Amino acid sequence: MKAFVFHGPGQSAWEEAPDPAVKEPTDAVVRVDAVTICGTDLHILKGDVPEVRPGTILGHEAVGEIVEVGSDVRTVRPGDRVLVSCISSCGRCSYCREGMYGQCRGGGGWILGHLIDGTQAEYVRVPFADLSVHALPAAVDDKDAVLLADIFPTSYEVGVLNGRVRPGDTVAVVGAGPIGLAAITTARLFAPERIVAVDLAPARLEAAKRFGADAVADAREAPEQLIADLTDGLGADVVMEAVGVPETFELCTRMVRPGGRVANIGVHGKPATLHLEDLWIKNVTITTGLVDTHSTPTLLRMAAAGRLPTAQLVTHTFPLDHMAEAYDVFGRAADTGALKVVLGGEQHEVAVRGT
Repeated sequence: MKAFVFHGPGQSAWEEAPDPAVKEPTDAVVRVDAVTICGTDLHILKGDVPEVRPGTILGHEAVGEIVEVGSDVRTVRPGDRVLVSCISSCGRCSYCREGMYGQCRGGGGWILGHLIDGTQAEYVRVPFADLSVHALPAAVDDKDAVLLADIFPTSYEVGVLNGRVRPGDTVAVVGAGPIGLAAITTARLFAPERIVAVDLAPARLEAAKRFGADAVADAREAPEQLIADLTDGLGADVVMEAVGVPETFELCTRMVRPGGRVANIGVHGKPATLHLEDLWIKNVTITTGLVDTHSTPTLLRMAAAGRLPTAQLVTHTFPLDHMAEAYDVFGRAADTGALKVVLGGEQHEVAVRGT
């Protein structure tokens, strides 16, 4: 098969790779029909995630069709169309029993495209298939479904739920890329009074308005003053960090009101300063986290009912074998206007390889 293989910082290629096969009785092999690129993949290519070894196939989000299952798989079978979750869950360890699948200690967690070969390939082996893939309703097409593998559950769980967005809140989202836009969309489900989006790129601020932001601010023009003006000087109830750089995290802590919440969603590759000399007296709660994807079934139902504008985030589509071009477009988002790129989505013949 062909796959997108990481060979070290700044080095990657779409090339021949071994076909995956069932190794454990809980595995499934999925033929990939649609896949997307995550900002975390860009972090890997830059060398920010050193545990990813050269030779690893990247990617942790996909939609496809089951072609082979292990003997212990009970919930899916060859021929089923499925969403491959970015998080794998053993279902047995203490964290999985609490629904904290991202912290799985039984061999799961974020492993695809990280610790084992991932989804940016023609086929992928998915461990713990009963809990790590989701059968897709016919009403949800590939472009909608693939965005539910990572960015929507991440924004919803790590941003909106961790931030405890409530009716009447002022919510600020710093970073209007795909994660930030998904956070705006899912925050609106809780009827905040207003949502303010902060970014550097005018095109992304315009996108934030389309996705439901009530106000936008250029990050270079003192957005904390806009928040203060809107809240009688108090600050935002909830601030979500959706970039992953020290400057934006520190901005979030300046925008939050006393008693408010800062929900960090962004993946950080460098240390950020925590200004406790300012924060200690403000009763501020700061949360971090890796997505657990416990919300994926709920989000899938909402997408099937037309309640989530998932595919509206897709700005570019490519054939699966145009992976290098897609990475280039996604990596130069400021120039290309890319939000999410989706590869594949073509119709395929069923190719069942086993039972």
